[in-house]
Amino acid sequence: MANLLLIDDEVKLRGLLKRILELEGYHVSEAGDARSAFSILEKQDIQAVICDVKLPDAHGVELTKQLKASFPLVEFILLTAYGTIADGVQAVKNGAFDYLTKGDDNDRIVPLVARAVEKAELQQKVKRLEEKVRQKVGFESIVGTSAVVQQAILLAQKVAQTDTTVLLLGETGTGKEVFAQAIHHESPRRDKAFVALNCSAFSREILESELFGHRAGAFTGALKDKKGLLEEAHGGTLFLDEIGEMSLDLQAKLLRVLETSSFYKVGDTKPTNVNVRFVAATNRNLRQEAEQQHFRLDLYFRLSVFEIPLPALRERPSDIPLLAAYFVQLYAKKMNRSAPSISPEFLQKLAQHSWKGNIRELKNVIERAIILLPPQSELTPNELPYDIQGGNDSSFQGMMTLAELEKQHIRRILHHTQQQKPEAARLLGIGLTTLYRKIEEYKL
Repeated sequence: MANLLLIDDEVKLRGLLKRILELEGYHVSEAGDARSAFSILEKQDIQAVICDVKLPDAHGVELTKQLKASFPLVEFILLTAYGTIADGVQAVKNGAFDYLTKGDDNDRIVPLVARAVEKAELQQKVKRLEEKVRQKVGFESIVGTSAVVQQAILLAQKVAQTDTTVLLLGETGTGKEVFAQAIHHESPRRDKAFVALNCSAFSREILESELFGHRAGAFTGALKDKKGLLEEAHGGTLFLDEIGEMSLDLQAKLLRVLETSSFYKVGDTKPTNVNVRFVAATNRNLRQEAEQQHFRLDLYFRLSVFEIPLPALRERPSDIPLLAAYFVQLYAKKMNRSAPSISPEFLQKLAQHSWKGNIRELKNVIERAIILLPPQSELTPNELPYDIQGGNDSSFQGMMTLAELEKQHIRRILHHTQQQKPEAARLLGIGLTTLYRKIEEYKL
């Protein structure tokens, strides 16, 4: 559903137009002046703006130029009671999508808004694709200079240029999907799809449908044909994460795909042929699982043609400062703030931690620290979870009651979200009603 913004100081006309557009399925926000409109555009993902030319605090033609400079992907439609050719020409020059005279717009406004929204959504899609292309997705995206990481990168670089099936081995959170993406990006299949599937995230029946697809009527609720991820990955790479969680009967079907490059959709009688490169990952010892008959031995041999072991974070302590700096830059940028400096004490606490969750745990810790950090401050152990700070460590500034700790944490989250209560409640993991009760209780 597209989001629209109506800017008009005439409440009745604004309400009528809002009702018309809502009946077309749009979500419509309202503003009575330029200042309110700017605030809404900053906070919401708006695709198109319908703006009156005469506003209490601005002229719509000039306002379009100002807003278009700040929000270039938003389309602007101007409405006026007394249109002139000069204003219409200037409006288009200033970036307006179109310029309408009130009274002549009843038949034109809905299709015009639809075209404006279509253009805005296309521009947003192009921007997302451009950003994705600019993102580091090859081996340069893998952070680390330790010998164990460099050895894994070297193996991955050698196999990337082939179509050989790869099995990535390592604990949860060691970056197996990052390696899989890098292998795909550096392969001849880079221009085709990279499709990832977590085999532990679905029940056996749903996993089969997701992987192979189904025909209409194959089971209750299958109202139409559905492409499986094998078809989606045709010509590209299919990454099967947590492959050790797949049921034995589905393993047999996957083995057939690996051996024949064909499979049967659920409810189909004709095979579908695909050309897919497989990269699998697991945190289990599949050879041991196979010996205990928990995993098919023939599938293990087929998947393990080229194994790449990925080290746990505790096995590469020299990379922790590099990873911390990388994630600080990443989350500071996402939160639209300058990247803070990192104190030696902060890094020392990171180095002393066991990191059972590996890189994923470190990533979450850094994100939390950036959220808690006041503006223009340095990262210190105070922004780390208490277990990483270290119980009675001297960096913990005095003993505080649980209520005081909670009060400080809520205050920091509210500051980070600029007092946006729903977002603060989401980050805190509590209900909005609970947050309001806490704010009143702590007089925040």
